[in-house]
Amino acid sequence: MLIKNGTVVTGSDTFAGDVLIENGVITRIGVNLTADGVQVVDASGKLVLPGAVDVHTHFDLDVGIATAVDDFYTGTVAAACGGTTTIVDHMAFGPAGCNLGHQVARYHELAGGKAVIDYGFHGVIQHVNDDILAEMEPLVGEGITSYKLYMTYGHKLEDADILRVMARIKELGLIVSAHPENDGTIAYFKGVFHKAGLFAPEYHAKSRPFHCESEAVNRLLLFSEMLGDVPLYVVHLSNSLGLEYCKQARQRGLRRVFVETCPQYLFLNEELYTREDGLKYIMSPPLRDKSHSDALWRGIELGDVQTIGTDHCPFNFATDKQRGAADFAMCPNGAPGVEMRLPLMYSEGVAAGRISVNLLVSLCATNPAKLFGLYPRKGAIAPGSDGDVVILNPNARRTVSKKDMHENVDYSPYEGFELAGRIDAVVSRGELIVKDNIFVGEKGRGKFMRRSKPITQI
Repeated sequence: MLIKNGTVVTGSDTFAGDVLIENGVITRIGVNLTADGVQVVDASGKLVLPGAVDVHTHFDLDVGIATAVDDFYTGTVAAACGGTTTIVDHMAFGPAGCNLGHQVARYHELAGGKAVIDYGFHGVIQHVNDDILAEMEPLVGEGITSYKLYMTYGHKLEDADILRVMARIKELGLIVSAHPENDGTIAYFKGVFHKAGLFAPEYHAKSRPFHCESEAVNRLLLFSEMLGDVPLYVVHLSNSLGLEYCKQARQRGLRRVFVETCPQYLFLNEELYTREDGLKYIMSPPLRDKSHSDALWRGIELGDVQTIGTDHCPFNFATDKQRGAADFAMCPNGAPGVEMRLPLMYSEGVAAGRISVNLLVSLCATNPAKLFGLYPRKGAIAPGSDGDVVILNPNARRTVSKKDMHENVDYSPYEGFELAGRIDAVVSRGELIVKDNIFVGEKGRGKFMRRSKPITQI
């Protein structure tokens, strides 16, 4: 494939040029390129971006009371139509007492033959002993170079075990992430509200105040500091205090602390919980007031936020979410978003003048690829990189509507949003897989990525 006459955008440069992809790999970038026997795509007047990388999805996630309605087929089709050409999925907990390899094998079964874009898995730690810590090393060779742990929910880890995992992560040169919420705080406030007969969706947010998240974030930062700067990736940050703690930690000398936020925390706010359909927005951490969104935008602009993920975890409003109709605590946590990340960030970031298009590429492609062992194969337009490309028309406009989307869930949190820019085409390893919002690729064409160790100098 030869993509001609576009404006090529990387994390550092913007220039007019052509991109030649041969055997799935970018081989040349230049002007007035020619080649025989190739498919020519005219990108005149359009931006040519690296395929986006989403390192925070939850496909097929079983939370006990419900299962996320996007599997690795529908979820990756939606991702592709939104300009994402690689995902790294957070695996669910396995049976009590299982080893780390159990869930890796299970997720290969779930994704193989279904995924339409390239994919990887984060390891998940649900209990800690010597065998679990020893198993982490051989799994590096299988491409599992990051681990997730939880500070709340049923398989939460206590502080001593978190420290054991973080010390092992540092020893192996990997990166750790954690769901940061103070479990005791949540239990206390849930009890207070339940005793008072307060069960509406707004009390989900009130039971998980931003202090609850921030305390857990700060605890992780201090643990990293105690252990000598363990690579730490703070997932789905939703508030200003947690962001300030991360900034202070870097000022104290922690150089390997990285922050992810998500579109829902930039574009939605806690007032939505008071609506009749407030159950749609029950997620953890919950939505905050606009002051936190403003602080996160400032963090993005100043470089204190390094990536944008989605935490895509969809449950149908008409069925799954109604479990919480009489009690917010019974509602499965999560919301869709894998299809809207790049369109939202282009429209409300780049077109709105908040960030440069180069920063957009860094946040949504290059930085996540580096941090999770995919760069330079992914997240870049450069000779030797995979031919993963998004062609975006900056002059078009669209209105977000569920009827035009590919996520398997029955609503979009962004319904009715008016957006600048439109994705015209998506290319994965030199193959056109999306054209004018229609998926034209093949089921199961995605490949498992054996990820290398993180690049933490970004």
